Amino acid sequence: MTARRTSVVTATLAAVLAATGCGVLPELVDRSPQADFQPGAAGIGDPYFPAYGNGGYDVAGYQLALRYDPAARQLDGTATITATATMDLSRFNLDLAGLDVASVDVDGRPAQHTRDDDELVVTPAAGLPDGSAFTVVVDYGGEPEPLVSRDFGEGGFQITDDGAIALGQPESASTWFPVNDHPSDKATFDLEITVPDGLAALSVGVPGETTSADGWTTWRWSESTPLASYLTTLVIGDYRVQTGTHAGRPMVTAVSADLPAGGPAEQAMARTGEIADYLETVFGPYPVDAYGGIVVSDDRIRYALETQSRPVYGDVFFDRGPETWVVAHELGHQWFGNSVSLRQWRDMWLNEGFATYAEWLWSEHDGAATADEMFDREYDRIDWTKPAGDPGPAGIFGQAVYKRGGMTVHALRRTVGDDAFFRLLRTWAGEYRGGNATTEQFVTVAERVTGQPLREFFDAWLYGDTAPTRP
Repeated sequence: MTARRTSVVTATLAAVLAATGCGVLPELVDRSPQADFQPGAAGIGDPYFPAYGNGGYDVAGYQLALRYDPAARQLDGTATITATATMDLSRFNLDLAGLDVASVDVDGRPAQHTRDDDELVVTPAAGLPDGSAFTVVVDYGGEPEPLVSRDFGEGGFQITDDGAIALGQPESASTWFPVNDHPSDKATFDLEITVPDGLAALSVGVPGETTSADGWTTWRWSESTPLASYLTTLVIGDYRVQTGTHAGRPMVTAVSADLPAGGPAEQAMARTGEIADYLETVFGPYPVDAYGGIVVSDDRIRYALETQSRPVYGDVFFDRGPETWVVAHELGHQWFGNSVSLRQWRDMWLNEGFATYAEWLWSEHDGAATADEMFDREYDRIDWTKPAGDPGPAGIFGQAVYKRGGMTVHALRRTVGDDAFFRLLRTWAGEYRGGNATTEQFVTVAERVTGQPLREFFDAWLYGDTAPTRP
């Protein structure tokens, strides 16, 4: 209030001086640090999904303290978000779908907050200067609801008979915590989640202490390697949980109690460390904090997702036995997609093409079909009119992105030779470890590492509408 009154007096006196020809004294010009502050954008500007994420700040970390009551379908929590302003920021948005917000503090002071559909609009008591670190605390709760998309189906927080599964891509996190929901803003993630005794509450990263009191159990998880928001998960229910270590890191696997003990799902999970060790020999050092996997039994989850350090698998993948190709695919993502992440969703082939190729490499290593055989099979049946490198928003999970993306990787190997190819994979995973990257950057690195001109190659294999010549 004091600052506002001073500004009005200053402006009025300056106008009087100007009208009388006396000029404006320099010390009377409004130099308030608030004068040039602007709102952050309500979308991060992704060409495919302009409304995803938010502008004006960069998140360093999320700390969530949650409680979920399955009987009441009630989620309550406090989110503490540490961030840095990337402009002189008068207000900013967080993505939060459906849940009610009780209060918001910024740097320990109450902030105004309003809702605009799935956007939480926060106006701090004072502007946030460009480059300044700040902390946001949001108290919120309610009955979470999934996101439903015409192109991508149902995702996000999905209620189950005994708990919940929070999972999905390209967005899901905003259904259970306030977030800058775009992969270009990676952050650390710490979670403590309290649920009724007897239920597991599983997430990503390193497991912490589990404590119980008054009929409730609190589970703790921490991921210090920055991750994209869609790579978080929360799985609550009756699960058989196995904990241990592998290669000096925690290993946590869990399988729904609805599935047979010792059955195909558990057999596949038991090979997680072996598969990761093999992929490390071709991609370079394992890039995240822990190992593991979660197998859910829910008809809505007919896919697997590479949630960081602990992928989630629908049980459909193990109907015919302990299939490990899907484990290789999701573990391949720990390098390609999780550690080296997208800057824009248009470049999805950088995630899925390399994860598909991880399948092929593992298949050959495990004594099944060779990479050459799988390449030739897909070459003869792919629809070449659909590009892998720019599939359109509705096509980011299409066969062109996965299969044509994988074929592009193998064709590159045939073109440049094994030595240069595997050196390129390790270089790419190493130089962009923990960051974000684009197709253009990959092409640049490929040309540098191999010493060959490759732009025409990538144009044909990623964007052309006819079959390129097999190398």
